[in-house]
Amino acid sequence: MRKQRKCFVIPASLLLSAVLFSTCASTPSSGGSQARQRQPEWINTPYVMYDEHQYIVRTGSGKSQVEAEKSALANLVGYFGLSISDDLRISTAYFEAVKNGVTDAWSDTTNIDRTIVTSASLDSLVGAEIRENWFDGRDTHHAAAVMEKAKTAQIYYSLTEANLEMIKNLTNMNPAQKNTIEGFARYQFAAIVADINLSYGNVLRVIGVAPPGELKRGDEYRLEAMEITRLIPVGITVRNDRSGRIQGAFSKALSELGFSSGGVNSRYVLAVDITSTPVTIQNNANNFTRIEVTANFTDTSTRAVLVPYTFNRREGHTSQAEADNRAYSAAERIINEEYRDILSDYLSQLLPRR
Repeated sequence: MRKQRKCFVIPASLLLSAVLFSTCASTPSSGGSQARQRQPEWINTPYVMYDEHQYIVRTGSGKSQVEAEKSALANLVGYFGLSISDDLRISTAYFEAVKNGVTDAWSDTTNIDRTIVTSASLDSLVGAEIRENWFDGRDTHHAAAVMEKAKTAQIYYSLTEANLEMIKNLTNMNPAQKNTIEGFARYQFAAIVADINLSYGNVLRVIGVAPPGELKRGDEYRLEAMEITRLIPVGITVRNDRSGRIQGAFSKALSELGFSSGGVNSRYVLAVDITSTPVTIQNNANNFTRIEVTANFTDTSTRAVLVPYTFNRREGHTSQAEADNRAYSAAERIINEEYRDILSDYLSQLLPRR
């Protein structure tokens, strides 16, 4: 019987630990003759066809061939018990950084770089194949997902080794380099790479291969990143504040993220400018004040604005003085509600530069 070749890629959402597979399956051009065959032994006893010392095999079933193949692959993934984190941002950040070339700067070997890029590609990674398909002629399809141990071990050993080298390069800094926003970003990304490495190491252990070195949890590097923020003072300058209310709100947000506010000649400065303007609204007896707040988190060594932030608000009252007071109160409340999260999002998405 002549066979047609069909290739497809497993969706990344199926592989929560960032282990990506490319699969190829041979499917008969007609299910009629297959339906007349007896159920193959591999459905219930997959190792009747594959040497258990050389392969890992898992089967699956479904109402369609696609469902059966996905089921088999999911069972293969489940065999490894793969789980980096419930937060998919870890795997997403890693693979986006690899695809965008960020990791090139932290790996010294071209071949390793190429291996990492291959692993991050949604197009191909040798590791698993759909090698068997069978339809019972009624309503159930069956499939077998097969992984060759030696080939998989070679790939994941190289990936784990490359990631360990990357972590070493990321965290190799003197104190002046380390205690900066860039140093923070390097440790944050090292944490992501470490978490990815845990899943790769797990693959190796399951197939009987020891990882190339000690694999640490990403949280160890995140704790170090938080320690870095405590050693970075951020100067705050505020124009047109009232009783330090706006400065206090920004200081609170910085403190909650671990930064110390204040400091003379700080490299990082939060420059805040407040403008309040009386506003007259036609046919309205109340007095109104529009307040606009602009806050730029700046690296003074490069004069780059790292985190721009601005908003405006209008408040009214029967007296202009109370309208002014309400405008400042509203601004203080907005900063308390928003700024910590905005700065936190910026920090969490930082990627290291070299």
